[in-house]
Amino acid sequence: MLPAGALLPNKEQLDYSIAIEYDSPHVPYQVPKVDPLDVDSISIRTTSIVSVSECVPVVPVAVSTFDIAVAWEAGKPLVIEEVEVAPPQKMEVRVKILYTSLCHTDVYFCEAKVSSLVSINSSHHGDTQIGSFFSILRGQNPVFPRILGDEAGGIVESVGAGVTDLAPGDHVLPVFTGECKECAHCKSEESNMCDLLRINPDRGVMIHDQKSRFSINGKPIFYFVGTSTFSEYTVVHVGCLAKINPLAPLDKVCVLSCGISTELIIVGPFNSYCSNKQICGILFSVGFGATVNVAKPTKGSTVAVFGLGAVGLAAAEGAKVSGASRVIGVDLNSNRYEQAKKFGVTEFVNPKDYNKPVQEVIAEMTNGGVDRSVECTGSTEAMISAFECVHDGWGVAVLVGVPHKDAVFRTHPVNFLNERTLKGTVFGNYKPRSDIPSVVEKYMNKELELEKFITHQVPFSEINKAFDYLLKGESI
Repeated sequence: MLPAGALLPNKEQLDYSIAIEYDSPHVPYQVPKVDPLDVDSISIRTTSIVSVSECVPVVPVAVSTFDIAVAWEAGKPLVIEEVEVAPPQKMEVRVKILYTSLCHTDVYFCEAKVSSLVSINSSHHGDTQIGSFFSILRGQNPVFPRILGDEAGGIVESVGAGVTDLAPGDHVLPVFTGECKECAHCKSEESNMCDLLRINPDRGVMIHDQKSRFSINGKPIFYFVGTSTFSEYTVVHVGCLAKINPLAPLDKVCVLSCGISTELIIVGPFNSYCSNKQICGILFSVGFGATVNVAKPTKGSTVAVFGLGAVGLAAAEGAKVSGASRVIGVDLNSNRYEQAKKFGVTEFVNPKDYNKPVQEVIAEMTNGGVDRSVECTGSTEAMISAFECVHDGWGVAVLVGVPHKDAVFRTHPVNFLNERTLKGTVFGNYKPRSDIPSVVEKYMNKELELEKFITHQVPFSEINKAFDYLLKGESI
């Protein structure tokens, strides 16, 4: 097996050739062919990369065809098609996807049955921020055909004009909400809401020229939240890519590119040498970040988490890592408690078991209320409960789930006068490019456990089976 940075003696050892800067003079780059039988782990395989300076010059290919899972219409299974992927344009990057994850975000858009799916998972039931976010789209018709997928790990294949902080061979995580580093939000230390690259589920094209980089026989296949990771290769705006430690195993850290915010499933590796592409369940950054970055519980504090889906479990993990002494899980499904214990939940409350508001139950359990709460369902009823269950004087409630656009949040003004604090967050208040690399390092330093979020492995050719796992509730 070639060590990282090894010099290739001849072209026969090359799997494929790539180049950077399609809009300017090309800088050639090549990747060695690696036999997976000689590889002990994913991290070894993905780090056996030859540096640019050591490569034999090659001729770049402008447009290439790759296997991609296409959603041709709502409610129909995805179809693996050969799709043309154009080279990156200004401020864009073409990425070879090695692992991608499946979550309820993809389910909602693939099924285009947002209202029914959200109603199934509403009210304390452990849905996720992104899943609930798409309840906003009730009555709308998402554009088709499109390529789904919003969380992944891959390697930069080539970059377009103007890209200076990424180069071929870099390991990256595509993120559905970006960081341009130029707008007021990006320059603020208090916000991660980029003006240019904020999540937009309606946009099916790139912002540079309002065109898609995917096509079949000249007809465009549209994007999904700017990432479209159910593909061997994708083209993404540079602001939506987090450069990470090349030693980090992409089959694990790819879950950080969404939010441990919904149940997700990882598909990969996407290469010609390995057919055992895998799918798992999770999203980490949204739930975990909501706790550690926004709620900020202190050691010995009490935390309530509303909704024990993947986002809620990540939020509970954040509370455990922060040193909370009590983590109270709230969910309508009592069967979730046993699993939630693995993520730090110490006590459980099912609102259906009481004839009074759950906030009163929690207040009685905690001598006046919890120090922090994190709401992960998108239900306004749960939001009210999460806010009103925190202790007066110092309690902080953080809203992660997003309700229907017409929903109204009602509470007594005296709750604010009594010094309870209410906050909201998107993507756990992480700036994707600036902050996600440090989260990856926490995993590398064994400060975070990601493996326990992974639930299934299936071949990429059976990606529709992964959707079945999610819809049947067989993943996190």
